[in-house]
Amino acid sequence: MLGLGEAGAAIAADLVEAGATVVGFDPRADAGGNLPRAESASAAVHEADVVLSVNSAEAAVGAAGSAAGSLSAGQLYADLNSAGAPLKREVASVIEPSGALFADVALMAPVPGRGLRTPALVSGPGARMFAEQIGALGMPVEVVGEEPGQAAVRKLLRSVFMKGLAATAIEALSAAGAAGCEDWLREEIASVLEGADAALLERLESGSRKHAARRVHEVQDASALLRELGIEPRISEASEGWLTQLRDGGATP
Repeated sequence: MLGLGEAGAAIAADLVEAGATVVGFDPRADAGGNLPRAESASAAVHEADVVLSVNSAEAAVGAAGSAAGSLSAGQLYADLNSAGAPLKREVASVIEPSGALFADVALMAPVPGRGLRTPALVSGPGARMFAEQIGALGMPVEVVGEEPGQAAVRKLLRSVFMKGLAATAIEALSAAGAAGCEDWLREEIASVLEGADAALLERLESGSRKHAARRVHEVQDASALLRELGIEPRISEASEGWLTQLRDGGATP
């Protein structure tokens, strides 16, 4: 295990509980609690069946470089860092000369509270080996392709929705707070989320296309209201841009 921060330590501890032999490395001496530690990344990966890199996007390439010299054919190097496809491919290129298989792993939920049970998408030459080895120990794994970056792309596409949804909720609740009806709106949003299903998604998409002209005016009025309340309408203005594009017959901006 390369990286014994909150996520890495949680996954490592669960792997130990599941019966795996785990050796970790982290440059921070106080990371990882009582988990067995190696003196270096190269020592940690030596003769390991599976290497899990759980660092940060900024450290991903460096971690791979530190480990690559001690890797060989038959081993698996899995990068679990949150990063885009180009960085995943760069990490794969660092690992490839060693002969070890590479797996691009996208963790699809927060690790704290889930640990090894965090669902994951995986792609790359080592995807199936990752699913067999780590899936057997308790991680819900879905193989999505044989190319590094395919899992990362899917995670970021989901992030467009999830982070956009979060931003929408923050903007709406901030405005509702300024208008004195935050509790009411909070209940409205919760009710919509509780009843969300495929039919709602279809209505959101098809309804926006069908009623784009009318909804452009509605979000313009909403933006004006937010400005009166002292809230910058970032999401509302972005919605207006999409609806204007749909009204004018375009599928994308």
